[in-house]
Amino acid sequence: MVSRNKIAAYLAGGSAYLLPLVAFAQAVDFGYFDELGTALIDFFNNILIPLFIGVAVILFFYGLIKYITSGESDDAKKSARSYMIYGVVVLFVMISVWGLVQILVDLFGLEGVAPVTPTVPLPGGGGGGVG
Repeated sequence: MVSRNKIAAYLAGGSAYLLPLVAFAQAVDFGYFDELGTALIDFFNNILIPLFIGVAVILFFYGLIKYITSGESDDAKKSARSYMIYGVVVLFVMISVWGLVQILVDLFGLEGVAPVTPTVPLPGGGGGGVG
């Protein structure tokens, strides 16, 4: 478990990094963090989610094969049935959440849209925001 002192240290460090942005003292370049965020999203969308879906399908078919080969053993059939149920439930949940996210993206028109970075008007014209 993380101690409160570590949490306070992380919050203080993060706040110190973002302080110039809040104080409007200088523009902060979030280029690295934008690239990191894009890389993480690509990792989740292109590697992790398909991997989980594949594991769920394999889990279902493992339970199916186990059920077919269990013979007359009730305990083995019960165990195999639970594998199949877990595989179907996990697939249903993952695909449902993916569908809900797609509905929200379509509803708000977010497909391929970069988030808008707000700017703050500075005296003498121009904007002081990032971007």
